[in-house]
Amino acid sequence: MRNYKIPTLTIAGSDSSGGAGIQADLKTFSAIGTYGMSVITAITAQNTEGVFDVEELSSKIIKEQIKAVCEDIMPNSIKIGMVSSPEIILDIAESLKKYPCKYIVVDPVMISKSGYSLLRPEAKENLIKYLIPMAYIVTPNIPEAEEISNMKIETVEDMKKAGKEILKLGPKYVLMKGGHLEGDAVDILIGEDTFEIYKSERIDRKNTHGTGCTISSAITSHLALGYDIKEAVKLSKEYITEAIRHSFDMGHGVGPVHHFYKFE
Repeated sequence: MRNYKIPTLTIAGSDSSGGAGIQADLKTFSAIGTYGMSVITAITAQNTEGVFDVEELSSKIIKEQIKAVCEDIMPNSIKIGMVSSPEIILDIAESLKKYPCKYIVVDPVMISKSGYSLLRPEAKENLIKYLIPMAYIVTPNIPEAEEISNMKIETVEDMKKAGKEILKLGPKYVLMKGGHLEGDAVDILIGEDTFEIYKSERIDRKNTHGTGCTISSAITSHLALGYDIKEAVKLSKEYITEAIRHSFDMGHGVGPVHHFYKFE
């Protein structure tokens, strides 16, 4: 079900190599079938081998981007990715209060796959205090969930407990991504009256750059298209699994997933 007239918005950092961040989000929006828009929060100098530098945009231009988009083309759903400073987080939260959107997907990006910190330590408090409570769904991986919940996660049962702790912070749903555990790829969707387990085979591919950005923007698209949360997560899980299966070599390091595998 595609409808390229349905607008979706990503608020995140730019990945100069195109595999993650804003670029991955926009590719995903297009592949699933929505009209993608963007608010850039930071510019990263990165490639398949790592992140080498980050420069945040000014508070003024971030707020002006949100205003310009939302006053003209109000999105059906919004994905929030890399927001590295306390000030940027507060600016986004205050701006979005002026333009209420039912479906806000918060992907709490903290550390790049290469180990570069994308969230300042002092920003974690604002992420927890301002953005997570606004979220329809939060999509942390295990290291991010450990930071937010202050729990060690080593099992699926630990994932469930940490998810419940994050749920107490105010989002309607938490999707706990279990890719860092051994065995099958198990994700858990937790809500006040919801508990769903999504299990899929672990695809043995080294090219997984942008997986977190991609699944969160896939959920954003599916929610905008009218799917309920369980179906949106199910379809997004299927999408990222196949995008990883069809991933390809690009550059000298960890290559990207294939956002447009369906169109080959």
